[in-house]
Amino acid sequence: MQHSIRAIAITSLLALAACGGSNGGVEAPPPPREPKVEKPPKVEKPKSNDWRLYISNEDRDRLARWRSAWMSGLGKASTAGNSPQIAAQGALLKPDQALDDPMLPAGDYRCRTIKMGAQSKGMLDYIAYPYFSCRISAMEGGRLRFLKLDGSQRPVGDIFPDEGNRMIFLGSMMLGDEARPLPYGRDTERDMVGIVERVGARRWRIVFPYPRWESLVDVVELLPKDPG
Repeated sequence: MQHSIRAIAITSLLALAACGGSNGGVEAPPPPREPKVEKPPKVEKPKSNDWRLYISNEDRDRLARWRSAWMSGLGKASTAGNSPQIAAQGALLKPDQALDDPMLPAGDYRCRTIKMGAQSKGMLDYIAYPYFSCRISAMEGGRLRFLKLDGSQRPVGDIFPDEGNRMIFLGSMMLGDEARPLPYGRDTERDMVGIVERVGARRWRIVFPYPRWESLVDVVELLPKDPG
Protein backbone atom coordinates (compact mmCIF):
# COMPACT_ATOMS: atom_id res chain seq x y z
CA MET A 1 0.00 0.00 0.00
CA GLN A 2 2.72 2.45 0.93
CA HIS A 3 4.57 1.53 -2.27
CA SER A 4 1.42 2.30 -4.31
CA ILE A 5 0.96 5.74 -2.73
CA ARG A 6 4.61 6.64 -3.46
CA ALA A 7 4.21 5.56 -7.10
CA ILE A 8 1.07 7.64 -7.50
CA ALA A 9 2.88 10.73 -6.04
CA ILE A 10 5.81 10.32 -8.42
CA THR A 11 3.45 9.89 -11.37
CA SER A 12 1.58 13.06 -10.42
CA LEU A 13 4.81 15.09 -10.20
CA LEU A 14 5.90 13.87 -13.63
CA ALA A 15 2.52 14.82 -15.06
CA LEU A 16 2.79 18.31 -13.62
CA ALA A 17 6.29 18.70 -15.04
CA ALA A 18 5.08 17.62 -18.49
CA CYS A 19 2.33 20.24 -18.35
CA GLY A 20 4.74 23.04 -17.51
CA GLY A 21 4.49 23.09 -13.75
CA SER A 22 1.74 24.38 -11.53
CA ASN A 23 0.80 27.39 -13.72
CA GLY A 24 -1.27 25.41 -16.15
CA GLY A 25 1.26 25.31 -19.01
CA VAL A 26 2.00 29.08 -19.11
CA GLU A 27 5.70 29.87 -18.90
CA ALA A 28 6.76 32.09 -16.06
CA PRO A 29 7.76 35.62 -17.20
CA PRO A 30 11.48 36.32 -17.25
CA PRO A 31 12.87 38.32 -14.38
CA PRO A 32 12.80 42.08 -15.01
CA ARG A 33 15.95 43.50 -16.57
CA GLU A 34 17.84 46.23 -14.86
CA PRO A 35 17.35 49.55 -16.63
CA LYS A 36 20.26 50.54 -18.90
CA VAL A 37 22.00 53.61 -17.59
CA GLU A 38 23.05 55.91 -20.44
CA LYS A 39 26.42 57.56 -19.96
CA PRO A 40 26.30 61.33 -20.37
CA PRO A 41 27.92 62.53 -23.60
CA LYS A 42 31.53 63.56 -23.26
CA VAL A 43 31.78 67.32 -23.35
CA GLU A 44 35.14 68.66 -24.46
CA LYS A 45 36.55 71.30 -22.23
CA PRO A 46 36.78 74.62 -24.09
CA LYS A 47 40.28 75.74 -24.91
CA SER A 48 41.63 78.43 -22.64
CA ASN A 49 42.29 81.86 -24.11
CA ASP A 50 45.22 82.46 -21.77
CA TRP A 51 48.29 82.52 -24.03
CA ARG A 52 50.53 81.89 -21.01
CA LEU A 53 49.31 78.28 -20.95
CA TYR A 54 50.69 77.60 -24.43
CA ILE A 55 53.82 79.72 -24.92
CA SER A 56 57.19 77.98 -24.87
CA ASN A 57 59.96 79.13 -22.54
CA GLU A 58 62.03 80.26 -25.51
CA ASP A 59 59.21 82.37 -26.91
CA ARG A 60 58.43 83.73 -23.47
CA ASP A 61 62.01 84.99 -23.36
CA ARG A 62 61.75 86.56 -26.83
CA LEU A 63 58.52 88.27 -25.86
CA ALA A 64 60.04 89.65 -22.67
CA ARG A 65 62.87 91.22 -24.72
CA TRP A 66 60.66 92.79 -27.38
CA ARG A 67 61.87 96.33 -26.67
CA SER A 68 65.53 95.33 -26.97
CA ALA A 69 64.81 93.67 -30.33
CA TRP A 70 62.87 96.68 -31.58
CA MET A 71 65.42 99.30 -30.57
CA SER A 72 68.35 97.25 -31.89
CA GLY A 73 66.64 96.65 -35.23
CA LEU A 74 65.51 100.24 -35.52
CA GLY A 75 68.99 101.51 -34.68
CA LYS A 76 70.68 99.33 -37.30
CA ALA A 77 68.13 100.31 -39.94
CA SER A 78 68.61 104.01 -39.20
CA THR A 79 72.42 103.77 -39.18
CA ALA A 80 72.27 102.08 -42.59
CA GLY A 81 70.65 105.23 -44.04
CA ASN A 82 66.99 104.28 -43.88
CA SER A 83 65.78 107.05 -41.56
CA PRO A 84 63.59 108.73 -44.24
CA GLN A 85 61.80 105.44 -45.02
CA ILE A 86 61.32 104.76 -41.32
CA ALA A 87 59.91 108.24 -40.66
CA ALA A 88 57.51 107.86 -43.59
CA GLN A 89 55.80 104.95 -41.79
CA GLY A 90 54.67 107.16 -38.94
CA ALA A 91 53.51 105.27 -35.85
CA LEU A 92 53.92 101.88 -37.50
CA LEU A 93 57.63 101.51 -36.67
CA LYS A 94 57.65 103.41 -33.38
CA PRO A 95 57.37 101.57 -30.05
CA ASP A 96 54.92 102.80 -27.42
CA GLN A 97 52.40 104.00 -30.00
CA ALA A 98 49.68 101.45 -29.26
CA LEU A 99 46.10 102.72 -29.01
CA ASP A 100 43.24 101.32 -26.95
CA ASP A 101 41.00 98.54 -28.30
CA PRO A 102 43.50 96.34 -30.18
CA MET A 103 40.82 93.83 -31.29
CA LEU A 104 40.85 93.40 -35.07
CA PRO A 105 37.52 92.93 -36.86
CA ALA A 106 37.16 89.69 -38.80
CA GLY A 107 37.71 89.98 -42.54
CA ASP A 108 40.31 90.24 -45.29
CA TYR A 109 43.29 92.57 -44.98
CA ARG A 110 46.13 94.04 -46.98
CA CYS A 111 49.32 93.17 -45.12
CA ARG A 112 53.02 93.78 -45.57
CA THR A 113 56.18 92.92 -43.67
CA ILE A 114 59.00 95.31 -42.77
CA LYS A 115 62.23 93.78 -41.47
CA MET A 116 64.74 95.82 -39.47
CA GLY A 117 68.25 94.95 -38.34
CA ALA A 118 70.15 92.18 -40.11
CA GLN A 119 71.06 89.14 -38.06
CA SER A 120 74.29 88.60 -40.03
CA LYS A 121 76.66 90.44 -42.35
CA GLY A 122 75.72 90.76 -45.97
CA MET A 123 72.01 91.14 -45.26
CA LEU A 124 70.00 94.35 -45.51
CA ASP A 125 69.14 96.23 -42.33
CA TYR A 126 65.84 97.48 -43.74
CA ILE A 127 63.47 95.68 -46.12
CA ALA A 128 59.87 96.67 -46.87
CA TYR A 129 58.05 93.95 -48.79
CA PRO A 130 55.02 94.50 -51.07
CA TYR A 131 51.51 94.05 -49.74
CA PHE A 132 50.01 90.58 -49.61
CA SER A 133 46.58 89.19 -48.66
CA CYS A 134 45.82 87.98 -45.16
CA ARG A 135 42.71 87.14 -43.17
CA ILE A 136 41.44 87.52 -39.63
CA SER A 137 38.80 85.07 -38.40
CA ALA A 138 36.88 85.31 -35.13
CA MET A 139 37.07 82.38 -32.69
CA GLU A 140 35.62 81.65 -29.25
CA GLY A 141 36.21 83.80 -26.21
CA GLY A 142 37.74 86.77 -28.01
CA ARG A 143 40.50 84.79 -29.70
CA LEU A 144 41.31 85.53 -33.35
CA ARG A 145 42.94 83.50 -36.13
CA PHE A 146 45.50 85.09 -38.46
CA LEU A 147 46.37 83.62 -41.83
CA LYS A 148 48.61 84.93 -44.58
CA LEU A 149 46.99 83.76 -47.82
CA ASP A 150 49.85 83.93 -50.33
CA GLY A 151 53.62 83.88 -50.61
CA SER A 152 56.29 81.30 -49.88
CA GLN A 153 56.45 82.21 -46.17
CA ARG A 154 53.02 82.34 -44.55
CA PRO A 155 52.58 82.99 -40.81
CA VAL A 156 49.50 81.28 -39.36
CA GLY A 157 48.38 81.38 -35.75
CA ASP A 158 46.05 82.50 -32.99
CA ILE A 159 45.79 85.98 -31.51
CA PHE A 160 44.97 85.89 -27.78
CA PRO A 161 43.44 88.62 -25.60
CA ASP A 162 45.88 90.22 -23.19
CA GLU A 163 45.93 92.95 -20.62
CA GLY A 164 46.12 96.59 -21.61
CA ASN A 165 46.23 97.67 -25.24
CA ARG A 166 47.86 94.64 -26.82
CA MET A 167 47.10 91.08 -27.88
CA ILE A 168 49.51 88.15 -28.25
CA PHE A 169 50.15 86.12 -31.40
CA LEU A 170 51.30 82.48 -31.17
CA GLY A 171 51.69 80.57 -34.42
CA SER A 172 54.01 78.94 -36.89
CA MET A 173 55.45 79.55 -40.34
CA MET A 174 54.12 77.69 -43.36
CA LEU A 175 56.64 77.27 -46.18
CA GLY A 176 56.36 76.67 -49.91
CA ASP A 177 53.42 74.54 -51.01
CA GLU A 178 52.56 73.14 -47.56
CA ALA A 179 48.81 72.57 -47.25
CA ARG A 180 48.49 72.98 -43.48
CA PRO A 181 50.49 74.68 -40.74
CA LEU A 182 52.36 72.89 -38.01
CA PRO A 183 50.69 73.32 -34.62
CA TYR A 184 52.42 75.83 -32.40
CA GLY A 185 55.05 74.09 -30.27
CA ARG A 186 55.69 71.25 -32.72
CA ASP A 187 58.86 72.74 -34.30
CA THR A 188 60.78 75.49 -32.51
CA GLU A 189 62.31 76.61 -35.81
CA ARG A 190 58.82 77.39 -37.11
CA ASP A 191 57.27 78.81 -33.92
CA MET A 192 56.42 82.51 -33.91
CA VAL A 193 55.48 84.92 -31.12
CA GLY A 194 54.33 88.49 -31.63
CA ILE A 195 52.60 91.52 -30.11
CA VAL A 196 49.43 92.78 -31.80
CA GLU A 197 48.60 96.48 -31.46
CA ARG A 198 46.39 99.10 -33.06
CA VAL A 199 48.33 102.16 -34.25
CA GLY A 200 45.66 104.05 -36.21
CA ALA A 201 41.92 104.34 -36.74
CA ARG A 202 42.03 101.27 -39.00
CA ARG A 203 45.67 100.27 -38.84
CA TRP A 204 47.18 97.39 -36.86
CA ARG A 205 50.58 95.76 -36.54
CA ILE A 206 52.10 92.51 -35.35
CA VAL A 207 55.61 92.91 -33.98
CA PHE A 208 57.80 89.78 -34.00
CA PRO A 209 60.88 90.18 -31.76
CA TYR A 210 63.95 88.14 -32.72
CA PRO A 211 62.39 86.08 -35.53
CA ARG A 212 64.20 82.89 -36.55
CA TRP A 213 65.60 84.23 -39.77
CA GLU A 214 67.15 87.34 -41.29
CA SER A 215 66.22 90.24 -38.98
CA LEU A 216 66.11 91.40 -35.37
CA VAL A 217 62.49 92.52 -35.55
CA ASP A 218 59.68 92.09 -38.06
CA VAL A 219 56.67 94.40 -38.21
CA VAL A 220 53.59 93.24 -40.11
CA GLU A 221 51.15 96.00 -41.01
CA LEU A 222 47.44 95.12 -41.36
CA LEU A 223 44.95 97.31 -43.23
CA PRO A 224 41.34 96.14 -43.73
CA LYS A 225 40.34 95.67 -47.37
CA ASP A 226 36.79 96.67 -46.47
CA PRO A 227 36.80 100.47 -46.53
CA GLY A 228 34.48 100.40 -43.51
